[in-house]
Amino acid sequence: MASLLCLLLATAAATATSPGRLVPYDLLYADGVRAYFSRDWGRAAELLQRALQSYAGLRAARRACRASCRREAPFLGGPAAEEPWEAALLGRVLQRADCLQHCLGRRLGTATSAHRASPTIRRDFEQREPYNYLQVAFFQLKKLDQAVSAAHTFFVANPQHLQMREDMEKYRRMSGVKSDNFRDLEATPHWEAYEAGVQHYNADEYLQAVARLEESLREALSALEECRALCEGPWEDEDEEEEEEMQPGLYEAIAAHYVQVLKCRQQCVLEIATKPGRISATEDFIPSHLDLLQFAYDQVGNQALAAECAASYLLFYPTDEPMLEKMKQYRTELGEDTAVTARESIQLYVQRSLMEKKLIYYAVEHLGGTFNDPDLWTPDELIPENLKEKYREDQEKQKQETLDMEESEKRGPLPFEGIAVTMDSRRMNGTQRVVFDRVLTESECKDLLRLTKAAGEAGDGYRARRSPHTPHERFEGLTVMKAMELAQNGDVDWRDAKLLLQASEKSRKIIESYFTPGKKLHFSFTHLVCRTAVDGEQEGRMDLSHPVHADNCLLDPEGQECWREPPAYVYRDYSGILYLNDDFQGGGLFFTEMDAVTVTAEVHPKCGRLVAFSSGKENPHGVWAVSRGRRCAIALWYTHSQEHAEQERVKAEELMEQRAVEQDQPDEEERQAEQSGRSSSELPVSSSGARPTSRRHKPGSDRTQQPKELRARDEF
Repeated sequence: MASLLCLLLATAAATATSPGRLVPYDLLYADGVRAYFSRDWGRAAELLQRALQSYAGLRAARRACRASCRREAPFLGGPAAEEPWEAALLGRVLQRADCLQHCLGRRLGTATSAHRASPTIRRDFEQREPYNYLQVAFFQLKKLDQAVSAAHTFFVANPQHLQMREDMEKYRRMSGVKSDNFRDLEATPHWEAYEAGVQHYNADEYLQAVARLEESLREALSALEECRALCEGPWEDEDEEEEEEMQPGLYEAIAAHYVQVLKCRQQCVLEIATKPGRISATEDFIPSHLDLLQFAYDQVGNQALAAECAASYLLFYPTDEPMLEKMKQYRTELGEDTAVTARESIQLYVQRSLMEKKLIYYAVEHLGGTFNDPDLWTPDELIPENLKEKYREDQEKQKQETLDMEESEKRGPLPFEGIAVTMDSRRMNGTQRVVFDRVLTESECKDLLRLTKAAGEAGDGYRARRSPHTPHERFEGLTVMKAMELAQNGDVDWRDAKLLLQASEKSRKIIESYFTPGKKLHFSFTHLVCRTAVDGEQEGRMDLSHPVHADNCLLDPEGQECWREPPAYVYRDYSGILYLNDDFQGGGLFFTEMDAVTVTAEVHPKCGRLVAFSSGKENPHGVWAVSRGRRCAIALWYTHSQEHAEQERVKAEELMEQRAVEQDQPDEEERQAEQSGRSSSELPVSSSGARPTSRRHKPGSDRTQQPKELRARDEF
């Protein structure tokens, strides 16, 4: 152990001096946010910038020290094997720990424990939250170029942030803002190179594609090493309040922490393969580089490098037939005597990854725990037999999650301000499901409820039955055409009938923008419905208000199938329910598995809440019994097929337009008087409060007005 003592003394002597102190980023961040809410914009900007610099500095110090200490305190080589095994193994662990502690102390200027931020703060920095505060501070300081850069940096990582989307549009309309101000201050080099390379590749510009894809691969492998170095952090125990007697022993603790580090390292490939702002990673990110490169090199006539890339790709997928055929072709062209080997960097990458996977699977099999393997290329023989079924299930689940994430990334911005996404597919344990709030105001709900009372008297249910689904409830329904006819006869207010059209159209635009931006959704059917609990018939009730079903197929729970065939409405693509009230008992919507029994999510009605979902077998749903009171909502179904569009709605809209023309024809003198009395700055406003898009100001034409104050998030 004399060699260990000498090394410890030498390291301590070499690091006795400290060049400077790095203030912990979480403290700077907290002070910056306090200054922000105190409206001390200058100090807020300074502290938030320093927090970001400290965060970057801490990560850089950890990466540098781990790389340095791998060289200074290696695990291989050193003392002879006659040394006791504990001294040989753990002695070097102590050397590495001492090296890291002194290296970080020298670089940070303070104890490393001072830089351990809470998970919430770490998550804020990972999601670029400081830039959200920073852009407002710079805006208030009238430093537009820095405000735009900070806003853009945040927006790249948070493209679904509605407030920031609005702010970005405002910045684009401001004078003095240049296009190069919109830059990502946290841009990762490999993604810029990768996207440029793919763009050249798709344009058949193979020389340029080769250069950028090689740069991307090189930068991606470098980013991977940096991510792996940061995995060697403190043990993160999910159960921090574990009893002392339940704490693991020496070897269990070492094994648990080591496996945690190995899993983190394995997940690094997902981190570098996920573009900022995206949720899902690009599949086979490293192998896909090699696939693209081998084809591009072949196209520019460099068969030697094409063969090298093909051989490298086959390390991941050794039985890939198209690539094996390409290798045979390259060997023929280059000559059978020419040695073709995979790249050394890729060989090391694959060998190391397989070694780590083998250790992780051994730990999962013998010590317990789980492992979500990030790679599709993991050899089947590496996975223990008793874990293979679970591995396949995990891969399927991961594939489904990737599809869900890709869907969410395609969604456009909501077309109306003030609407909130309360629950998405993930929170509702399914796919293509969402809940919006604040679609209607309380007064609009009351107006539509007034319309339902008239509808109840007029009656418009299913084939004149009291309820199409249960004898314990009274059903009342009103179509848009029936509402127009009642308005024509004077039985209901025209404004209420018009509101039914407007509310359903607003819902259509919201659902279209969320699920199918750029692809038109047509109304299939619109139905204002109320279900009222029948007094005296609720005791001992066991049925549902609406049995479990799917909207475009015939659900077969026993066969775990849904048959998309008549009499199902097979052309329906999306469904929605816009609730008008909550002063009743029961009546909530619920989703199930295909068995029609296992409930996966529930939605509780309230005024202005819109639940929307795809109409297929992925979303079986039903309605709990209404046991007291009256539940009212607008039921909505949509289709991409124009030939199945709701014809009654077209007629109802024509009647409404005709009514508007009849009611809005003042004589010429009245029109002139009205126009002369209106301020030039006023615009006609519709009853919903939204200005017609055809009459909006041209972007940039209102620059003399004071810009609306930009908002960051409300809480810290």
